[in-house]
Amino acid sequence: MDEPDGPVVQECVEGYLFATPPFALLVFRRPPSRGQIWVPISGKVDPTDHDLESAIRREVREETGLLQPRRVFTLDWVVRFRVDSGGVWRLHAFGVEVEPAFVPVLSAEHEAWRWATAEEARALLHYEDNRTAVHRLEARLAPNV
Repeated sequence: MDEPDGPVVQECVEGYLFATPPFALLVFRRPPSRGQIWVPISGKVDPTDHDLESAIRREVREETGLLQPRRVFTLDWVVRFRVDSGGVWRLHAFGVEVEPAFVPVLSAEHEAWRWATAEEARALLHYEDNRTAVHRLEARLAPNV
């Protein structure tokens, strides 16, 4: 995938919520107004966020109600993309470990959620960079997955 040139005008984060054992991912479906596509948790970094990790923790809390994940770590995966307005945004991916029994409380950004195997998640996720991030998460957790 070719990444766009130009200055980054917006930093963003995305979180791949997972539990073990066995390894399972939470994926989320957008409402009809946003294409009903399956995605991870994501959002813009706000000026009040201290850093990227605090941004993903805030997004996870806002979109799922989760107050304290088991752990949060970078997937060392960054994607640049151009938005319709013409600006370049940069997306930073994180692994977010949750309890296996976690049940999200959805915000208006999502209409559904489901637990999925890594293979199922890759089949459901809309964007190629999301599927790549799932591979990176699996590799990061190996041999525990």
